[in-house]
Amino acid sequence: MNQEITNNPFNPLAPPKVFDEIKVSLASPERILSWSYGEIKKPETINYRTFKPERDGLFCARIFGPVKDYECLCGKYKRMKYRGVVCEKCGVEVTLQKVRRERMGHIELASPVAHIWFLKSLPSRIGLMLDMTLRDLERILYFENYVVIEPGLTDLTYGQLMTEEEFMDAEDAYGTDAFQANIGAEAIREMLQNIDLEAEAAQLREDLKEATGELKPKKIIKRLKIVENFLESG
Repeated sequence: MNQEITNNPFNPLAPPKVFDEIKVSLASPERILSWSYGEIKKPETINYRTFKPERDGLFCARIFGPVKDYECLCGKYKRMKYRGVVCEKCGVEVTLQKVRRERMGHIELASPVAHIWFLKSLPSRIGLMLDMTLRDLERILYFENYVVIEPGLTDLTYGQLMTEEEFMDAEDAYGTDAFQANIGAEAIREMLQNIDLEAEAAQLREDLKEATGELKPKKIIKRLKIVENFLESG
């Protein structure tokens, strides 16, 4: 069977799969790349002179497929006898136009971004994992404040927010290698990657035993539930 049909989960011609259960999750960057037919590098869609898709744009024929059945974009190869041929001039595969509805492209980001589902959902999943308020997360993600990731031997504390001026003053006072601080989604990713889930779960269970009042146990339970979900999902 055609490899494209069997590998593409969005192809209506793909044979049905037998399964006992289904799980909905976000696709990893590696999975998205395996689905992709090429990288989109331009924001343009259609050339206003030729009315053809712009190369490497959002409608790129080289990535998504031809705009006419069995005809490459430049017209060098036409008709069904050239089916499967990739034009050496325009790079478009000679196939059915309907593949444009099935194929996916991808965009390489210059830096990581935080998924809004995990940031803005109530309660904020990222905020619970890092024990930070949504406002503090937004200050980091929107490049308003730096966050201390590794304080080293300085007087700084893990998770401490600093303005750019405070960050530069700290570098002058302690040296650039004495501590580690970052800004933006990259900083959040580093902090999440540094979490030892098993150790965090054990600590939260201990904290829950000693917790008093009404609000604190609820917050610990919410954090513990997310940590356990991560451990269960692998």
